Amino acid sequence: MDWFKRRQPGWNPGERREVPRGLWIKCERCDAIHYKAELERNFSVCSKCQFHFKIGYRKYIELLTDPDSFQEYDTELETADPLKFREKEPYLEYLQKYRQRSGLHEAVVSGVARIDNRLVSLSIQDGAFIAASMGAVVGEKVTRSIKRAIELRTPLIIVATSGGARMQEGIFSLMQMAKTSLWLTRLSEERLPFVSILTNPTLAGVMASYASLGDFTLSEPGAMLGFAGARVIEQTIRATLPDGFRSAEFFVERGFVDQVVPRTQLRDALINILDFFPDQSDPA
Repeated sequence: MDWFKRRQPGWNPGERREVPRGLWIKCERCDAIHYKAELERNFSVCSKCQFHFKIGYRKYIELLTDPDSFQEYDTELETADPLKFREKEPYLEYLQKYRQRSGLHEAVVSGVARIDNRLVSLSIQDGAFIAASMGAVVGEKVTRSIKRAIELRTPLIIVATSGGARMQEGIFSLMQMAKTSLWLTRLSEERLPFVSILTNPTLAGVMASYASLGDFTLSEPGAMLGFAGARVIEQTIRATLPDGFRSAEFFVERGFVDQVVPRTQLRDALINILDFFPDQSDPA
């Protein structure tokens, strides 16, 4: 029976080859299997059903801005742990674990960049850091982005994602809603445009403040948006909510979101919007 045996050079029947972990990724919607490198080249959008996987701030910088134009600001800001909060561990130790795990210092990255050679003030939240929850540092960095837009006479762009306010900081976290909203009013008085880009998910305190106050509000397809969960809303209004009431598409139908834009088209959409406004920034 020797002739049934394989005699391929270098092949060992007792040796098993292990497929490296993370090489293939399954789509959460249609179960299609994607080669990770190819999926990332398409900015993590499923080629079969157009499902948008979550991506971090670096990918949004690559997607939206001119190459090598982003300059980060406000990296020195740190929370003071005003409540000395402790659950299983002290709050500051909890933050440090997330910094090591995510490679991020906080849940938002802010700075300036160019989009089609147009200077903009930019903030991007990243869900890898405690679900992009909003604490005092997040609120302060977003506020400084707004102030920078006023000082430099540039448009403001915020890419929002969040699970809500960071309750380890209590009222100090909730105060960021009022602070950021106040400064957006001042931005509006200066007649400078603000484009809010909503990604999956954008919820609770962030959605109830700066994320929903854009002059232009764009959203990625299928993003989960809203303030409270279905059960809380239904108990409050004593009514059954329609299917998909927290989807970006539902918000567009009700006029709360201006346009649902596929991720790969976001840069073009921003360029088209900014072209409506004169460039007031200092050429220098």
